[in-house]
Amino acid sequence: MDMPKSNLFPKLIFIYNANSGKLNSLLDSAHKVLSPATYNCHLCAITFGVLTENTVWKKFREQSAAELLFLHKDEFIKHYASKFGHKFTFPIILAESNHDLEVFVGTQELKTVENSEELVQLITKRLTQ
Repeated sequence: MDMPKSNLFPKLIFIYNANSGKLNSLLDSAHKVLSPATYNCHLCAITFGVLTENTVWKKFREQSAAELLFLHKDEFIKHYASKFGHKFTFPIILAESNHDLEVFVGTQELKTVENSEELVQLITKRLTQ
């Protein structure tokens, strides 16, 4: 059973260090396989396999009480960057509340997260603090 989205939590915006589009998706998948050590979107790597979404991550995403928004960096820049004027590194997880953006999990911290289970624990802990 899915939990209703809650206004108690900020909206979390997940921004991948990848551009949108089918061709970019195919190139990213190939990069993950051929040269995982140089793949520059750790958020993508821990939430998605080569072709499918990680099952632990998918379950969290579907059952989270927080509103979750997922964007590629080109989509974020188009819709948010000019509005807020912030400059961020990617990937990143932002919290939007009171019409402002704050870093929820930064790029450097994301690099230390080893798998989707650890990411779910980190997000859940921060949402409940």
